[in-house]
Amino acid sequence: MVGIVLASHGKFAEGILQSGQMIFGEQEKVEAVTFMPNEGPDDLRAHLEAAIAKFDPEDEVLFLIDLWGGSPFNQANGLFEAHKDKWAIVTGLNLPMLIEAYGSRLTMDSAQEIAAHLVSAGRDGIKPRPESLEPKETEAAAEPAGPISAGAPGRMQYVLARVDSRLLHGQVATAWTKETGPTRIIVVSDAVAKDELRKNLITQAAPPGVKAHVVPVDQMIKLAKDDQHFGGQKALLLFETPQDALRAVEGGVPLKSINVGSMAHSPGKVQPNKVLAFDQNDIDTFNKLKADGVSFDVRKVPNDSKGNMDDILKKAQEELNRQK
Repeated sequence: MVGIVLASHGKFAEGILQSGQMIFGEQEKVEAVTFMPNEGPDDLRAHLEAAIAKFDPEDEVLFLIDLWGGSPFNQANGLFEAHKDKWAIVTGLNLPMLIEAYGSRLTMDSAQEIAAHLVSAGRDGIKPRPESLEPKETEAAAEPAGPISAGAPGRMQYVLARVDSRLLHGQVATAWTKETGPTRIIVVSDAVAKDELRKNLITQAAPPGVKAHVVPVDQMIKLAKDDQHFGGQKALLLFETPQDALRAVEGGVPLKSINVGSMAHSPGKVQPNKVLAFDQNDIDTFNKLKADGVSFDVRKVPNDSKGNMDDILKKAQEELNRQK
């Protein structure tokens, strides 16, 4: 039998599981996994592994997930990589899709066969009233952008540079991509460039119509110095650490502003707010970036009000000084 894991940001997965039971009845081998605001990627992965462990070893697994490129997708995708010959993932979870999945398990024994069937079922469940709002014709899907070196003559445009320890996740793949309209998402990190699994997960998490790349810092510096080949390309740069951002700026990447999204807590760091954690090296690095003429836009998502980086760094420095 195919086991189904519903995964979402917040309690959506639990709610849609209950809704599906009201319509189709109680179901075996269906688990809901929620990703809560106070949890990190490791917590989410542990939840997913615990859900899968409730199935029989021979069961195939079908992940039904709320959002492409979000943390639930990214963590499920990491587990999927070891079983991609049999397991499957479908995003855009809605109630018609879930009900169709339950029905499909009665006649289909393959997770991938069910997944292929669910894509159309999920889309068919989206209907407007009045009917005149229905699109007259389906627009062609946006073609993925070509290689990183493609583009008309001109200069590359940097639509956003962001420091985010989570790199390409739901807030970037949806909110920031919609806000800034990049054609390229470029993760600039020596560490990630050496990690084939993380590279694959990042390139697969790119939203439709946007190409994702992972490059070392030195390569990004070279691209910035010779970007005549990238005319027409709009680049969103993601840095895992402020240190990588500083190397890029001092190497010649022409960034005037950096969005600071999240920096994970670890031993030795202080946390002046809910999403940012600093050690002395981090504070010194941001001060160097400021001295280089870089301004800071402290927001997780575009609709957030901007934080004051000077105040945040001052508070972090005071907390570090108290620890000495």
